[in-house]
Amino acid sequence: MKLHERDRRAPMPVRNVVHFRSEFVILLLVVLMAPWQSASGQEPASLAVSSRAPLTAEQVVHNLGQMNLCRAQALHAYQAIRTYRIEYHGFPATRSAGMVLNVKYLSPGTKEFIVQSATGSTLIIDKVFKKLLEAEKEALDAEIQRRSSLTDDNYRFTMVAYENKPSGAVYVLNVEPRRNDKFLYRGRIWVDAGDFAVVRLEAEPAKNPSFWTKNSEIEQVYMKVGDFWLPAHNHSISTIRFGGRAELTIDYNNYDITSASTVTSLPALRPTPPVETARAEK
Repeated sequence: MKLHERDRRAPMPVRNVVHFRSEFVILLLVVLMAPWQSASGQEPASLAVSSRAPLTAEQVVHNLGQMNLCRAQALHAYQAIRTYRIEYHGFPATRSAGMVLNVKYLSPGTKEFIVQSATGSTLIIDKVFKKLLEAEKEALDAEIQRRSSLTDDNYRFTMVAYENKPSGAVYVLNVEPRRNDKFLYRGRIWVDAGDFAVVRLEAEPAKNPSFWTKNSEIEQVYMKVGDFWLPAHNHSISTIRFGGRAELTIDYNNYDITSASTVTSLPALRPTPPVETARAEK
């Protein structure tokens, strides 16, 4: 299939073309430039939550960082199928497009994208989808990884809840960026209490990349594949300041871990004692 096939929609007036091309691309790129996507309302940690959760927020973040490193070192290669869909409604016209591609990852920082099919607006395919893939490759850089990782250097963390679900217990943390950076976000994460992996994320970019972008909302869900937690579904909505709405959906399927080693487990941390017990020990 030819990705550069001409868009057969009626041409826009010349005076609108430049404006649409520049601002529309900016609007859509914000969705993945903040790699992970309305943030939930910020709630302070309560005494009840602190006393109920086995670990403190600091311990959860420490374990999360250690396990992320262990999984990254153990995951050598995988491949998967992705499906991208974009719907844009607003000035000067409605546009939509879709793309299916094969992704091949090779540690420590190589990704290959092979397009299987692409349909819809050529503008979106060439100026948005391809830019998103370029941005993802850029994010594999070691320095960007350091700047964007879920660590105390980049974020402030607050415990919100400890939830027991049929799928397992999770810690719910608010995350607040320590600086305005396009690779950071503010919002909420759900951390698996056994594997110490992010299983869900609701957020918004820490830094608005354009005056024209009013806000962006991001939700991402992860799935466990073998010993690894990988993206399963991403849904992002961006609104433009003077009208218009762009919605991006990414579905991740058919993961195949082609090379991996054993993920090292962490030594168990001593659970945080209940508030009453802690006071009695003083």
